[in-house]
Amino acid sequence: MIDILSWVLIVTGGALGIIGGIGLLRFPDVYSRLHAVGVTDTGCASLILLGLGLQSGWSFESVKLLFIYAFLFFTSPASSFSLGNGAWQHKIKPWSKDQSTKGDAHD
Repeated sequence: MIDILSWVLIVTGGALGIIGGIGLLRFPDVYSRLHAVGVTDTGCASLILLGLGLQSGWSFESVKLLFIYAFLFFTSPASSFSLGNGAWQHKIKPWSKDQSTKGDAHD
């Protein structure tokens, strides 16, 4: 049962990673792209690490996976904030319905 649950978590995390990659390519501006990647990065990594933790059982490897998760839990949102804040400081405008999807989103 644990094998099935761990594989479901790993496959679901991989699917979230693919969805985040599609969002990165399809969304029109830096802010929506950043949101897609930030959310899927944290969710994808969490599910995959949880699945790997179930595969490894209670061992030293699961402790390492826990430390990796804690590192990603704090650094992923911080890096997303830094990138968004940098874009805002450089006055990159968010996309609006008035703008064409073919044009440059930061005019």
